[in-house]
Amino acid sequence: MSSSVTSPSGAWMDYADFNRTAPEVSTALRALAMAVEKSGLEKDLTELLKIRASQMNGCAFCTQFHLNAARKLQVPADKLDLVAVWQDSPVFSPRERAALEWTEQLTEMPRGGATRDAYAALQDQFGSSEIAFLTAAIANINAWNRIAAGLRFTPPRRDA
Repeated sequence: MSSSVTSPSGAWMDYADFNRTAPEVSTALRALAMAVEKSGLEKDLTELLKIRASQMNGCAFCTQFHLNAARKLQVPADKLDLVAVWQDSPVFSPRERAALEWTEQLTEMPRGGATRDAYAALQDQFGSSEIAFLTAAIANINAWNRIAAGLRFTPPRRDA
């Protein structure tokens, strides 16, 4: 066991070390991500949700990781620039707004769970199956945020 608390980069454990140390956890979280990916939800939408939750949770690694993924999917730059203030920006569709509100509700998780209004808005834009997978996507990124921010993973390069 190392006597150093952090690596030279400031990470307590990096992503590769975590995957080597806890491969079953990584495998389980990736399996959940694959289930969401196969659900038919739009990949650009799920990347926006992952970015927003990661911003809220202060997870630099996941924010950068999902910004990189969103850029590869050619998510418009104005959406990436404004996702942190989506409520005040006209660039998001009603579907994206409902999903982003649901993301914030589940990430902040107020006592008693998400609000009825947020769920009603979600139902206006998504079917039951989509809601289930959207909820799973948000739960998954929140789990990764707690791992990556908790262990201070070093963010990947922008072009990674």
